[in-house]
Amino acid sequence: MAFGAKKERVERAVAVLAAAFAFTLFAVLAPSHALAQAAEHEALVTSQLAEKVAFVDLATWKVTAEIAVPGKPAGVALSPDRRRAYVTAPEAKQLVIIDTQERAVIKRIAIGNGPLGVAVHPGDGRIFVADWYDHRLAVVDPQSLTVTAHVTVGESPSGVAVSPDGRLVLTADRDSHQVSFIDAASLRVIKAVPVGERPFGVTIDAAGKRAYTANVKSNDVSVIDIELGKTLAAVKVGRRPYAVALASGRAFVTDQYVETVSVIDLKDLEVIKKISVGAYPEGIVADQAGRFIYVACWEENTLERIDARTLAVTGSVTVPDGPRSFGAFLR
Repeated sequence: MAFGAKKERVERAVAVLAAAFAFTLFAVLAPSHALAQAAEHEALVTSQLAEKVAFVDLATWKVTAEIAVPGKPAGVALSPDRRRAYVTAPEAKQLVIIDTQERAVIKRIAIGNGPLGVAVHPGDGRIFVADWYDHRLAVVDPQSLTVTAHVTVGESPSGVAVSPDGRLVLTADRDSHQVSFIDAASLRVIKAVPVGERPFGVTIDAAGKRAYTANVKSNDVSVIDIELGKTLAAVKVGRRPYAVALASGRAFVTDQYVETVSVIDLKDLEVIKKISVGAYPEGIVADQAGRFIYVACWEENTLERIDARTLAVTGSVTVPDGPRSFGAFLR
């Protein structure tokens, strides 16, 4: 009995060491998605009026490059390895693919009549594009860079979000006042959840438990329980909320018409502060660490940074005319 127990302990120890070695070797030779996204160093700002995408260095707080993107660029998302940016150009009716290292456009893809919001699957890299005028979601293969499917959703889809586990795709269907739940594997709409009036941006939390929509007409944020597939609450914010970012147990909401970012405590679902920012704030995103919030102010022509702990604006940089940055724009 003693010898058998000792042998079992030795075998278990060897297995643990082997697993640790394998993980270390994997991390060195084939960096994972998590390692690749360890720290963001720049923001990609879609400037709609200037028809450009600007690269902003987050350390020096300077614009380091500008790329011409005709067609009023609006939405933006990044590939899992951050080597590509996917930018929607609604007036050109295109999805524009940018090499983020070479700072160059590598392809333009025709997307229906009104591409707007865009999101990327965290596993297989598929690109999901909301087609506003055709009331559908376009699915783009990241290898061939071709449209491989369309999914009919509600009227005027704007924002798109993919759950962290890659299981669900959500679209904010503005003129249907709902969020469509799409199975990412079968590309079937499995549910339509009523929310506030005219939802625009939609954001899913890191746990994949809740989603939040910014409802531009009812001036509130809908809180959705994803598993239950139902709206739990509506939180009043400033006028014309556009999009939501999440960090430090709070939601940060851009209020376009009142030049503020509303801060919601996610435990009590109450607004605890309104932060003054530049004119007409639109796109908003939190960094991976949840330390800072970045806001694109459309009329002010600035990208601004909010400290998620102190709730103070700690940085601002001038960018090309009409910054929108609707989506995940940090790399």
